[in-house]
Amino acid sequence: MKTYQLTAEPRTDLGKKAAKALREENKIPVVLNGGEIVELPYTGTLKAGEKLVEIDAKRGIITTDLMVSNEDVRKLIYTPDIFAIELDLNGEKRNAVLREVQFHPVKDTILHIDLLEVNENKPVVVEVPVKLEGHAEGVKAGGKLTLSMKKIKVKAPYTAIPERVVINIDHLGLGKTLQIGDLHFEGLELMNAKNAVVCAVQLTRAARGAAAKA
Repeated sequence: MKTYQLTAEPRTDLGKKAAKALREENKIPVVLNGGEIVELPYTGTLKAGEKLVEIDAKRGIITTDLMVSNEDVRKLIYTPDIFAIELDLNGEKRNAVLREVQFHPVKDTILHIDLLEVNENKPVVVEVPVKLEGHAEGVKAGGKLTLSMKKIKVKAPYTAIPERVVINIDHLGLGKTLQIGDLHFEGLELMNAKNAVVCAVQLTRAARGAAAKA
């Protein structure tokens, strides 16, 4: 994946009113999930913006509330590309991937961002864009190529996730489909249903006519 540099500040004033005031300053509230899992009761010291969320009676996870500039995330959000995010939090470096973005239902402005903290040893699930490569046999025979899945969910350490998954379609025949279960990529676990159709070569009227004449 490409790398995206992002500067963030800890956010300690929480709640709907505080979030609204933040957006009026052209900033966006962010939550960094996937932090350290600790035993309860927790005896350590939380940093600015950090809070402890209970998993069960014995364990908790540390999440971090942040704020970022609206302008700083535009090229991260409004793009088909995926990124490994290098967070600069008061000089501390943290690695993350984009988990979810909430938009205003009318204005389409960004309301909230969820990030997931990552490291080289922890697999994460990311939607990766699909790139079709080659010239399908079915298209040469008069069929029409359709792409049903523009992105595929993959699971792997973030350092092993590619910018795109490239699928060769040279041998895809007329009327045939390519499903998730037909694919394999070294080091990646595919998380979509095995029978989900990625792409297909559909029969066109012209192709049907040619087949009938034959």
